Amino acid sequence: TLGKPISQSSMADWASKNLNMHTQGIFRRRISISNMLSWNGGSIKKPMLITSNRTIKKEACEMFKLVQSYMGDRQTRMDRNHVALVMVTKCWSMQGLRDELYIQLIRQTTDNMCYRSLAWGWELMAISLAFFSPSPKFQSYLEGYIYRHLDSDEKIAQHIKELVDLKNKKITKSRKKRKQNTEDEGLPISTYAKYCYRKLHKVAVTGGKKGLRKPTVEEITHARNAILTPSLFGSSLEEIMLRQQDMYPGNKLPWVQTQLSQQVLALGGEQTEGIFRIPGDIDEVNALKLQVDQWRIPNNLSDPNIPASLLKLWYRELEEPVIPQQFYKECISNYENPDAAVAVVQLLPELNRLVLCYLIHFLQIFAQPSNVGRTKMDVNNLAMVMAPNCLRCQSDDPRVIFENTRKEMSFLRMLIVHLDTSFIKGLV
Repeated sequence: TLGKPISQSSMADWASKNLNMHTQGIFRRRISISNMLSWNGGSIKKPMLITSNRTIKKEACEMFKLVQSYMGDRQTRMDRNHVALVMVTKCWSMQGLRDELYIQLIRQTTDNMCYRSLAWGWELMAISLAFFSPSPKFQSYLEGYIYRHLDSDEKIAQHIKELVDLKNKKITKSRKKRKQNTEDEGLPISTYAKYCYRKLHKVAVTGGKKGLRKPTVEEITHARNAILTPSLFGSSLEEIMLRQQDMYPGNKLPWVQTQLSQQVLALGGEQTEGIFRIPGDIDEVNALKLQVDQWRIPNNLSDPNIPASLLKLWYRELEEPVIPQQFYKECISNYENPDAAVAVVQLLPELNRLVLCYLIHFLQIFAQPSNVGRTKMDVNNLAMVMAPNCLRCQSDDPRVIFENTRKEMSFLRMLIVHLDTSFIKGLV
């Protein structure tokens, strides 16, 4: 996970050690770090970051042109979706390019006098974070940069005005000027920054898009839309319920939870050996995730492991676990006491209590002896695979994590065996 954002002096120190210093003019004078990290309308002849990889060196210069094209600072025949797709696919396939893209975006969103270009640069950063994380050594630098923009809209507007005024004093009327735009076009920069900050925290843990299938235009569009419309995955339960209010105003449970659970059962999941233990094909799971996030359940599903894997992912990626963090100690303290374990459930906020009871009721179906004979997933196995999706240990100590894992499993087992969930039948 990410720590406290590093200071500006630490960021400057990192830049001095890792930037591939560029030169200019016939005397090949070195460009200062501040100029290296300021918007540039021209091309670059070598990567921004030090690298010995020849392929990365070549691709980095081409990628800078693509960044400029996406931001509207360079003409291109491709539409912006396809420009983003080319960049994201390159970086998704080539790990060494990822930090280079992020540092290029930092450069092109610094001292940028065109608000539209600036916003599109931040938009591209948000899209990229949906697919891959920066390297651990670059993570803190990127976090520090994003953090400085969380509440900076007035400063940005003022800074753009100052830059434009300064530029206008220097430039003569005969020279071609870049079109300036100080008016707000679209979202405030802080909106992008807040989204990127949350997304960076998540992608640092999840690692981004997995599987063998390359990114698609549909995924690019979905990543862009997620900036304003929270995804059903990785959001809080409250955000998810708020998002579904217009479509399913009477529902007391998240639509995604009930639909995926019903799909597992409809496809015979309770009679499938290794259900919840054997993962579904990751590319198929990704494809279903994209559909579900658009309120669609395809009718051509055949493997119950696909919705089962996505359901586990949904629980695991919740911004706060189903059992909120403040109840964690109480859970692992009462892992052997059935009455105390059930009592903890009654203390949960109403929405969390309903979501947890629905999950336990669902698992109780699989724990029935007639189903265990086919699935080979008894109550212990069910508790083992589902506990990490309901409870999150905050400790970094491997010994504590190991010890608590056993207690988490035992606590969930207590609920599957002893919690009365009969009231949940028919609830949506």
